Amino acid sequence: MGLSIKPYIENKKKIHLVGIGGVSMNSLAELLLSMDVPVSGSDRTQSAVTERLERLGASIYYGHAAQNVEGASLLVRTAAVHDDNPEIMRARELEIPIMERAEAWGCLMTDYQDVICLSGTHGKTTSTSMMTLIAMQAALDPTVMVGSNLPAIGGTLRIGGRDCFVAESCEYCNSFLSFSPTIAVILNVEADHLDFFKDIDDIVHSFHEFCLRTPEKGLVVTNADDIHAMEAVQGIDRKILTFGVAETADVRPENITIENGYYRFDVTAEGQFYTHVELSVPGYHNMLNALACCAAAWFLHVAGEHVAAGLAQFKGSSRRFERTGKMKNGALVIDDYAHHPSEMRATLQTARQMDFDRIFCVFQPHTYTRTKALFAEFVEALQMCDQAILAPIYAAREQNTIGIYASDLAKEIPGAESFDSFDEITAYLERETRAGDLIITMGAGDICRVGQMLVQAD
Repeated sequence: MGLSIKPYIENKKKIHLVGIGGVSMNSLAELLLSMDVPVSGSDRTQSAVTERLERLGASIYYGHAAQNVEGASLLVRTAAVHDDNPEIMRARELEIPIMERAEAWGCLMTDYQDVICLSGTHGKTTSTSMMTLIAMQAALDPTVMVGSNLPAIGGTLRIGGRDCFVAESCEYCNSFLSFSPTIAVILNVEADHLDFFKDIDDIVHSFHEFCLRTPEKGLVVTNADDIHAMEAVQGIDRKILTFGVAETADVRPENITIENGYYRFDVTAEGQFYTHVELSVPGYHNMLNALACCAAAWFLHVAGEHVAAGLAQFKGSSRRFERTGKMKNGALVIDDYAHHPSEMRATLQTARQMDFDRIFCVFQPHTYTRTKALFAEFVEALQMCDQAILAPIYAAREQNTIGIYASDLAKEIPGAESFDSFDEITAYLERETRAGDLIITMGAGDICRVGQMLVQAD
C-alpha cells in the first residue's frame, strides 16, 4: 500500500496543497479544514475561492516559492504542477512526502459506505450534480465533490455523513484510477485528452481499469448506446447495469415526450417501472445522464419518487447551457462549456429543438493538440448552427508548436467568421443579431467573457 493521507489527518499534521485554488484542490482543502487539519497552500493568484479558504483558516501564499512548504508534514499536488516547481523541489530536499490530489481523494473515499464515482468523456459534472440531488432527496446525506458550482450545495463541495460519497471522476492523466468507487459509472467513452492518451484503445483500457477499482459486490453502470463504453466493461466480473435507449439496456426510457427541448419519460429498470422523470434541463444528452443516475439509484434501492424529485430539482450547473442574459436587441445569450465535438453536437442539437430563429455559435477551441486531433469533427459539429464565429485557440497548458489556428477551422465551415479578439466578436454580434436569435458562447476557456460583454453593453 502506498502513501495514505489518513495518518496526517488523525494526527492533525499540517498539509500543504500546491495549486490550492483549483476546483478539486479547494474542495479537498475545505474538507481537511472541516476535520481540524492545519492547511496551507499556494496559488498563482488570489480569488474568491482562496479568500474563502483563508476565512476558514487556511494559510495561503500567492506565487510559488520554496519557503512556502516549511513546516508541512505532507504535500499534495495536481498533475498540472510539474517537478520543477520550487515547492516540489524543496519538499524533496526536506523529505516531505508528496502525493497526488487524486490519491488523497481516493484515500478519503475509503471511509464511506457507498462511493458513487461518475466518469465519462462528457456529462460528468451534470450527472454528478443530478446524483447529488437524488441522494439529498433520499436523505442519504451525501458528501459531494463536483467540478462546477452547484447552487443546491453552495459550491463544489458538500460535507455530509459517512454513508454516501458522490464524486466527479476524471480520466485525464488517469487520475480516477486513484479513486475508490463502490459504484463506477461510465457515461460515454470517446477520443479526448490525446496529449496524454495514445489512442481510443488506451482510453478504453483506462476506463476498464477504473471499473476494476470497484469491490466484488460493487456495481458498474455503463452506456448501452456507446460502443466504447461497452468495450470498457468487457470481462468485468462485477454486477453491470446498462442504461440507454437500446432495447438491450437494463435501465431505459419509455413514453418519451419532448417540449421545447425538455424531456419527459418513464424509467424502467430491469423490466420494472421505476419512476416518471420530468427534467428541468433541456437536451437528449441530459436524458442519458439522468438514466445513468437512475441505474445507480436503483441499485441503492432509492425510492422512485426521490429520484424524480431530485432530477426535477436540477436546473443546471455553471457553464452548462447557462443563461447569460439578453442583449438590448432581444437576442438571448447562453454559455456552454462544450469543448469536444460530441459535447458541441449535443448542445447544438438541444438548441435546435428549442424555439429560436437563428443560432450563432461563438466557439473558442481549447488547446492546439485537441484542435488538430479532432479537426474534421469540429468542422462537422460547427455546421449544426446557422453561423459559426471562431475566437483564437485557448492555449491552456500548451504552446502552439503545431502551427494551427482557429481561422483554419473557419475556412472549412460555410459562412463562418474568425476574429482575433473578443472586442471584434462582440461588435460583429451587436451588428448582426436580432430578437429571436440565440447566441451560444462555447468552450472551456474564457469565452464566457464575450457573453458578459454582449449583455453588459446593454
